[in-house]
Amino acid sequence: MSSLQDPEPLQKLVDALKRLPGVGVRTARRMAYHMLQHDRQGAFDLSAALDAALSNLRHCALCNSFSVLEICEICSSPKRDSTLLCVVETPADQNTIESSHGYSGLYYVLMGRLAPLEGIGPNQLQFEQLLSRALNGTVKEVILATNFTAEGETTAHYLSDLLESKGLKVTRLARGVPAGSELEYVDAGTIAWALMERR
Repeated sequence: MSSLQDPEPLQKLVDALKRLPGVGVRTARRMAYHMLQHDRQGAFDLSAALDAALSNLRHCALCNSFSVLEICEICSSPKRDSTLLCVVETPADQNTIESSHGYSGLYYVLMGRLAPLEGIGPNQLQFEQLLSRALNGTVKEVILATNFTAEGETTAHYLSDLLESKGLKVTRLARGVPAGSELEYVDAGTIAWALMERR
């Protein structure tokens, strides 16, 4: 008994959706069927939004995040503290820090992290552009806010050595027990870091 083969345009849609993080073939197929059966207007809106984003977004010349203008709103704002530079891996990480309302400095977005096994080194992440930003004569402290993964830690260590060798003050985002959590449910690694970085 042969299985039903999707028509080519449907298969291409499923394959495209599978490229999204966390989306497998079954989820991609459900999404495709939903849009085609129940939300064709949503599908057209998604297509138009993707086209507009790909056509109109560029990387900010200063922070490397996405922007419509050559210099993004954050970089051009006189209200930001230009002596602080926070280095993050992705625009999503930048958005998370912004939504905390606890930081008023500037950013540099790496658009990735060091991953030698995947062929991603300092050249691929354009560390020269970060150095240029950090050594502009205004920045006094660089805050490394890379993720606490093996690659994020490697990136932070590499950048710390590089930036400190240029005479910059470098700090690392603190790790610890999340607010509102019970110690019983916090993993041992997080508790160990919280104890080491206690104040």
